[in-house]
Amino acid sequence: MSEDPWRLGAVELAARIRTRQLSAREAAASVLARIAAVNPRINALPEVMADEALAAADAADRALAAGLVPGALHGVPVTIKVNVDVAGHATTDGVVAASNHIAHTDSPLVAHLRGAGAVIVGRSNAPAFSLRWFTDNDLHGRTLNPFDPSVTPGGSSGGAAAAVATGMGPIAHGNDYGGSIRHPAWACGVVGLRTTPGRVPSYKASAPNRVITNQMMSVQGPLTRNVRDARLALQVMSQGSPLDPQWTPAPLDHAAPNRPLRVAVFSRHAAYDIDASVVAAVEQAAQWLAAAGCEVTAVEPPHFEEGAQLWRQLVMDDMRRGGLPAVEALGDAGVRSALRGYLSGLAPLDADALMDAQQRRFGICRDWALLLEPDAGGHDVLLMPVSWQRQFPIDADIGAPERVHRLLAAQSPLLGTAMMGLPGLAVPTGIAGGLPTGVQIVAARFREDRCLAVGELLEAAAGFSALDRLAPR
Repeated sequence: MSEDPWRLGAVELAARIRTRQLSAREAAASVLARIAAVNPRINALPEVMADEALAAADAADRALAAGLVPGALHGVPVTIKVNVDVAGHATTDGVVAASNHIAHTDSPLVAHLRGAGAVIVGRSNAPAFSLRWFTDNDLHGRTLNPFDPSVTPGGSSGGAAAAVATGMGPIAHGNDYGGSIRHPAWACGVVGLRTTPGRVPSYKASAPNRVITNQMMSVQGPLTRNVRDARLALQVMSQGSPLDPQWTPAPLDHAAPNRPLRVAVFSRHAAYDIDASVVAAVEQAAQWLAAAGCEVTAVEPPHFEEGAQLWRQLVMDDMRRGGLPAVEALGDAGVRSALRGYLSGLAPLDADALMDAQQRRFGICRDWALLLEPDAGGHDVLLMPVSWQRQFPIDADIGAPERVHRLLAAQSPLLGTAMMGLPGLAVPTGIAGGLPTGVQIVAARFREDRCLAVGELLEAAAGFSALDRLAPR
């Protein structure tokens, strides 16, 4: 073979394994060798499951030899974030006190990946309680951005993004409550798909009781190096489970419209301090889409600032009730400081005000649904930034509350969309000043297909590969 298997995407790897051009063991051994070479420097995977991975790969090869029909990810190496259950391994969520919390069963998405033949090679890092825009904790240490160790790799799925970007598996699992897939994907120059709540079943037996906003806004999804791998991962991860009563058997595929795609573009807002590279990335992406035949229109989405603030209010009220005591008792200094910053200046809502906030959320969701419904005069997708600022310096969420508030303001493109439960795709567009640039594509609920279709247009135009930048051929 002319190319190292660790360089290949999931679709290509699965095809070569299925046609016996490559064995699953060869694929796993190649990725494990890449992990051994790179992971000690960036610490993306605090747990490497080498023996289990090779045993699973051997089983996959035996199944093919016996004539069994291979799954969609047969023999493909993947990583799983430390905050969901993998049977026989600790679900640590980056917390020292949870270092021995061994899961007895797989979370549904893990079971679905295994059922499709995927080979789990390791667990990806996250901040303690998955509550920071950085990936660092007292148990597993700090994950570095492979492009520049002085800036964040994103959070909370920073280990997943850094692993994918550097060749430690073509698919990484992540989750997104307020941006934790899209932000690290953008920070490390890879693709990250935030799914619609109910698309991929969310459940872990080790912590089955989720606070209300987590039920409403938190999702599971893939990080990959290209869009077609994200589509394949979604097909596998989105299989149903009764363990998540929100799971919805919504179709993944829809007929392409017999007209140009309608793209709303949002690149500036008067309320925010915006880095020039962010505006340039969105406007370049808009030009590429126009050249590809899309109808591109500048739009300011409704209630944008209000939606971002509503995410903060609702989630932080839930954290006061369901998370703050645990963070204060068990969290490391970084997550305690960050959470205090998130909460500072934010008075809790009483019962009536909370009901009013939920009512207002519904109205904002309706107005965005109209924005993202082309049959009602709206658009197929909204093209917008991931963050208003470039990748933050390490630990920018620790310190004075004003510093944390500036960080939260920069993340408003992530927060409001999460508050409404919309799907979003982070797609890399290039490099500026040595760091990846990218954009976010947002669509209506359960229309991940629109995000992926537009993402493929941008991917083709940009021609960007994080792996080629970090490990030239």
